[in-house]
Amino acid sequence: MNDKSDSAHAYIYSLESLEDREFERPIPNATPYAADHEPTPDAIRKYFREHLYPYAKRMSLDQYYAEMHPLQIELVKLQNWVKTTRQKIVIVFEGRDAAGKGSTIRRFTEHLNPRGARVVSLDKPTDAEREQWYFQRYVDHLPTAGEIVFFDRSWYNRAGVERVMGFCTEEEYWEFIAQTPDFERMLVRSGVRLFKLYLSVGRDEQARRFKDRETNPLKKWKLSPVDVEAQARWDDYTHAKEVTFRLTNTSYAPWTVIKSEDKLRARIGAIRYILHMLDYNEKDPVVARAPDPLIAASAALAFELGEPDLQGRKN
Repeated sequence: MNDKSDSAHAYIYSLESLEDREFERPIPNATPYAADHEPTPDAIRKYFREHLYPYAKRMSLDQYYAEMHPLQIELVKLQNWVKTTRQKIVIVFEGRDAAGKGSTIRRFTEHLNPRGARVVSLDKPTDAEREQWYFQRYVDHLPTAGEIVFFDRSWYNRAGVERVMGFCTEEEYWEFIAQTPDFERMLVRSGVRLFKLYLSVGRDEQARRFKDRETNPLKKWKLSPVDVEAQARWDDYTHAKEVTFRLTNTSYAPWTVIKSEDKLRARIGAIRYILHMLDYNEKDPVVARAPDPLIAASAALAFELGEPDLQGRKN
């Protein structure tokens, strides 16, 4: 490949993967993990609870593409296995606005066959949908055998933005909390492999990304009135997230939290986690190894969660 071609590809990759020169920007709350051994559970909890980031700098583009390419090959193997063995996979992506959910999903799907890998990103409910059972419009998009479905936000809208912004009543919220573990248990018992990922971004990094959306003509469409309120209601969203983890994290449908201050490491961590959790054909265990535990960790470990107290919920 000649120099001009190399430059063109680098330009395309930068457009697809990064905000302008993002990889050179400092990371808020960078606190490098210096120990020469795997982090202990206490260390993992400290990094997640205190919103510390374990690296001083963002991942370089060279390292990112060196790690991403073999992961993409594994994703193709995974999809072939899903199709051949008639699996049903649901991957839910949640997180604050500007956490990087959409760009992470695009890295999952960019080399998959779209006939067997769908992205679901629903608009606000219609008048008819508001009169339905809350979960009904999501059920319509669940996978059939041989499919992977990625939810760019999901039924957990009710636990986050709807509750914080007052788009649902308290009664509707607590009914959602009461029904969600049962709904997800039914999915799992029907053969759905359900993964729930929460991309976690810090307040300063979110503010920087919002500022970029204001000034970047290619991203202005992403900035909504709800986004504008996100910073002012930061503590409310934090409380909503913590309650959601506590009341909907179960052994059959657990939450995994992924630090997304560095979008590149977040994408690598999310993909590696899904690959590690599934036993597909021709799996390369070196590539599909467990993700960095200071980037991707179970909510149960990071926040010391037990099974939800089904009797102790408000009703």
